Amino acid sequence: MPIPNLARLLPGEGAFLRTDKMTMIKCISPIDGSVFAEREAMPLADAQILVARARSAQKGWAARPLSERIALVQAGVKRLGEMNDEIVPELAHMMGRPVRYGGEFGGVNERTDYMSKIAQDSLAPMVIEDSETFTRQIKREPHGVVLVIAPWNYPYLTAINTISPALIAGNTVVIKHASQTLLVGERMVRAFVEAGVPEDVFLNIFLDHETTSELIGQGAFDFINFTGSVGGGQAMERAAAGTFTPLGLELGGKDPGYVMEDADLDAAVATLMDAAMYNSGQCCCGIERIYVHESLFDAFVEKAVALVNGYKLGNPLDPDTTIGPMANIRFADEVRAQIKEAVADGAKTLIDPANFPEDDGGTYLMPQILIDVDHSMRVMRDESFGPVVGIMKVSSDEEAIRLMNDSEFGLTCSLWTNDPARAEAIGAQIETGTVFMNRADYLDPGLCWTGCKNTGRGGALSVIGYHNLTRPKSYHLKKVTS
Repeated sequence: MPIPNLARLLPGEGAFLRTDKMTMIKCISPIDGSVFAEREAMPLADAQILVARARSAQKGWAARPLSERIALVQAGVKRLGEMNDEIVPELAHMMGRPVRYGGEFGGVNERTDYMSKIAQDSLAPMVIEDSETFTRQIKREPHGVVLVIAPWNYPYLTAINTISPALIAGNTVVIKHASQTLLVGERMVRAFVEAGVPEDVFLNIFLDHETTSELIGQGAFDFINFTGSVGGGQAMERAAAGTFTPLGLELGGKDPGYVMEDADLDAAVATLMDAAMYNSGQCCCGIERIYVHESLFDAFVEKAVALVNGYKLGNPLDPDTTIGPMANIRFADEVRAQIKEAVADGAKTLIDPANFPEDDGGTYLMPQILIDVDHSMRVMRDESFGPVVGIMKVSSDEEAIRLMNDSEFGLTCSLWTNDPARAEAIGAQIETGTVFMNRADYLDPGLCWTGCKNTGRGGALSVIGYHNLTRPKSYHLKKVTS
């Protein structure tokens, strides 16, 4: 399919359009620059009423048996899956992911199923004593109203990480989705309500940044989960200052891969390059920098280049497309700037632009591999969030560890070796939330999804996810004895 000319947008243009009477939130499609969807931002007074509805419904929802809440959440996810044929092209229009990849339902279902399975044990009281004289225990109590501010890059997967366990634990949920994926919150709430979740238990809201900050500053919510940029996380903290509202923040990454001399080379190339380029590189835990032992460096680079040259850049609605446009032109421009600066400082590009004539200088951005890079270059330090990766040669574990830790972020790392003990020992020295061996760019719902440094705070999924979405409440019951 031919790629339409893209109407260029200035940074931030098209997301919020303020008039004298209202603010319109617009989703600008990266396919052709057209307005795919728009909604009116809710005024503060109306937003306060909506949140009050969620608060009023929370006690009744929490009073329902846990098994009933689990069943309703699972039914909501099932209903969402039934909408997948509509969701997949909708995502392509909103954020550019090729339809060939089929959406996000598999992961949404996997995560909800796992959190449903562990709910009983995760939320069970911790009994300290149950004797003739005392009952002492710690129970988990839902926070109340949870605000989920979800990102556009994996709009269903990132949102469900909090929505499913929050509802199962007895919270009510208000979701505010990114303008780039404007319709996702609406669709999720519709699916859950159609499946039987009471309307005021799970609510979608359209807000501009100012109104969001005002609500947070008023203490309208009892827990806030935000996935986005470091600047966005700082804005959340400023808005919540003094309210003591707990925050869960996942703010970005510059995730490294390290290929050791005993690695399975073909597996490392296939996995790491997919982790770098899938979704046009727009993955929180995508691989953005790779360190390869000198003995494998040339072979790794040769295989990586061959793999990437096989990609097809194009319209995401075309089933043959393997790499679609970036979600917004300003994201693509940032990647182009990082590549241009790196080349000016001595880096070498390995992917020939002639192989990707569809790169239009707008949202359609060809993938790129860089060598002769170092950490003086922004492409090896700043989050790129696009289809570019720098590959460096290293001679030892110590050098690789130093370079992997030379980052303001700490989400995941990917270690490639046949020696689990070596991987675990290296992992213990890396400043990151998750250590993968012979895998990358995957979220295991049985493990805590968390980060350190400027990646944020808190943790989602696993038993720890339940603990973050509830608060401990102690019971010290002295029994009357004769």
